[in-house]
Amino acid sequence: MNIKEIAKLAGVSVSTVSKIVNQKDESISKETRERVLKIVKEYNYTPYASAIVTTKKTWVLGILLRSSVSFDTTLDGIIKTAQDNGYTALVCNSCSDMEQELKNITAMCSRHVDGILWEPVKEGSLEFSHHIQDSSIPYILAGPFGGNSSVQLPYETFGYQVTQELIMRRHTKIACLLTEGRRIEAFLSGYRSCLFNNHLPFDEQLIFRELDDTLIYKVNTHQISGIVSSHYLKALEFYQLMNALHYRIPEDFSLISLKNDKLEAPAIPEISTYTVSNTEFGTYLCHKLIYHINKSDSGLMPFSQDFKMDNSATLGMPFDLNTPKIVVVGSINMDTYLNVMQLPDTGKTVSTSSSFVHPGGKGINQAIGASKLGHHVSLIGNVGFDLDSDNIFRALNEYGVDTFGVKRCFNVNTGKAYILVEEGGDSMISILAGANDIFTPDAIREKEHLFENTGYCLIQSEIPLETVQEACLAAHRHQVKTIFKPSACSYFPKELLSCVDIIIPNEDELKVLCPGKPSVEERAETLMGYGIETVIITLGERGCYVKTKEWEREFPAASFTSVDNTGASDAFISALASYLLYGYTLENAVRIATYAAGFCISRKGVVPALIDKNSLESYILQKEPELLHPSVTKLSLNG
Repeated sequence: MNIKEIAKLAGVSVSTVSKIVNQKDESISKETRERVLKIVKEYNYTPYASAIVTTKKTWVLGILLRSSVSFDTTLDGIIKTAQDNGYTALVCNSCSDMEQELKNITAMCSRHVDGILWEPVKEGSLEFSHHIQDSSIPYILAGPFGGNSSVQLPYETFGYQVTQELIMRRHTKIACLLTEGRRIEAFLSGYRSCLFNNHLPFDEQLIFRELDDTLIYKVNTHQISGIVSSHYLKALEFYQLMNALHYRIPEDFSLISLKNDKLEAPAIPEISTYTVSNTEFGTYLCHKLIYHINKSDSGLMPFSQDFKMDNSATLGMPFDLNTPKIVVVGSINMDTYLNVMQLPDTGKTVSTSSSFVHPGGKGINQAIGASKLGHHVSLIGNVGFDLDSDNIFRALNEYGVDTFGVKRCFNVNTGKAYILVEEGGDSMISILAGANDIFTPDAIREKEHLFENTGYCLIQSEIPLETVQEACLAAHRHQVKTIFKPSACSYFPKELLSCVDIIIPNEDELKVLCPGKPSVEERAETLMGYGIETVIITLGERGCYVKTKEWEREFPAASFTSVDNTGASDAFISALASYLLYGYTLENAVRIATYAAGFCISRKGVVPALIDKNSLESYILQKEPELLHPSVTKLSLNG
């Protein structure tokens, strides 16, 4: 630091600084004198006349790091290596502040250190290098802002490699969890490069710096199947959060992180990590500085470390490949809800107090219901070529439902439903089939590959019956269990019913299926005569009746106030299939499904009222915790 630079910082002339430092300042104000002396002290300025030029070694190394996050085991390696070679390390922290950085540089220059290891705060910091050069002090640069000659850990390579671990396990929806620090830009660059080289798109919305609701939601809806983390402690925090929310790792998502050496990690949980040898890197940096001081740089090899995965505890296949999914075949509509004081009778007019529009239809309701309950879901159905279809695709994508089976049909509108809901929750529905009416068996055959790796197929009869039957046959060709909701039809052929594994009618639908039988039990027996394994008859506020070959039983409804019962059966069916697929017994799956139906009728609409897995299980844990006992066996791919 020279006198001109001190004068510029103080906002005075060079002669004023000269007078003050040489104590010839009688004519200078006290305020100016104090300001100049403060700057002289902070920047370690020594008047030229009193400067002592010496070539004698001080055996002190200056270590200038840019922030406290740099003070990890790298510094341990630097200090130990310095001491092993007879040096003392003078360590300064710039606190990510360029002004403080300049003060630290001048302090090191004034102490005539033998060499400086400098981690610049920003790219602009390099303009301070002339102070070191003017003092003839050897120095090396480290970190991301040191330019082409800077030495740094290969975090880009590390980010690439941990991302590649997930891609090798067939993950394509990979999020990046970052913690502020010196490594994140390089780590993020490696993540991006790995995606690019594997022909995967980079999505800015999959970059997270906080554990927020959006991240949890995207995991819940399977928009994310794997996560790479730049820092172990953030990964550990996320693991503990998701574990508390009853997620299974790596079944629901995979997690891999970098970890610093010497970081004391708890034995449980164990997270898949790559350990970064910061201590070895610190040792290398100090050796490089000493070699540079001694002008023998050519004898030092580039830094390298054996970088490999410590364990695979939290790595698995993507959810949709690791766990059988659910396929839904059914109607897709835009639902218009009209709230009325009471449902209309013949010849009467009713007024509506409010209305709203949502994507609906039993196909879309059950698909979103199962997705919100934690499953990968594929929907097969038709929409028109209109604005409603755009809204439907947007909603399905929002809830993480696979739309590869949804077909846009030209010259036809998307199906519509007009739903009147009275104050007590009862409803009346009128359907304009639209594209649902041209949903043919050929469409099922075209999309039959979607039945692969599937546990359950949910089917409803708001589409042509020949398409329903083809869906049942396609499911059985792939050893998939079928769950059938017989709605909006006045006749069901025996050939169709013989393809059904579980049937779930209400009392009115049961009368259509089995006319002439006086009791629910007799009608259920008739249905089983067609080869149906399980009959579940929903009884509204009285709950449901279940009959199998081994047992029969009535289950009470969950206690919820009815606001809109339109989606009760869809919520029940999606929950039943979800928990059967999780490996729960039929009895427990039915009991859980009654809670899901109860939540749905307590709110308006269907899709907005469908409950998510975390909320449903949190409520059940308060009411019947034994239903969610951790000893429940999950269904495997071979189950």
